Amino acid sequence: MSDERRAATGEVADPTHSVRAEISREMVRLYKDQFGRGPTRARTEFAGPDIVISTLEESFTPAERRMAEMGEDQRLRDTRTFFQHATEKKFCAVVERLLERKVRAFVSGIDTAKDVAAEVFYLEDRPSRAE
Repeated sequence: MSDERRAATGEVADPTHSVRAEISREMVRLYKDQFGRGPTRARTEFAGPDIVISTLEESFTPAERRMAEMGEDQRLRDTRTFFQHATEKKFCAVVERLLERKVRAFVSGIDTAKDVAAEVFYLEDRPSRAE
């Protein structure tokens, strides 16, 4: 439902929906820039007030799919992890910009059998209003 239609019907939109969608779009863009191919599915959710998880599916390049078929799962994980570490600052910058909160830790993982990746962002506590 569009924002205009929500306003007309009085329905309250989920305020986190657009930021979750924007984080997902940015993760897809970074994957495309980093690996030459973006995932076909992406979803971002909050796992409590200080954890953001982006799940990205079907992002393997043809060469990576072949590596998985050959049973080279660890080599594929190592390669992906290396690239993720090389651009960790870019991934964190997206979340920090969109949520206006500092990322205190970043964890990247991949299931090579299912071509599913997870980017997990642990956020610093929000500053209290008393500060």
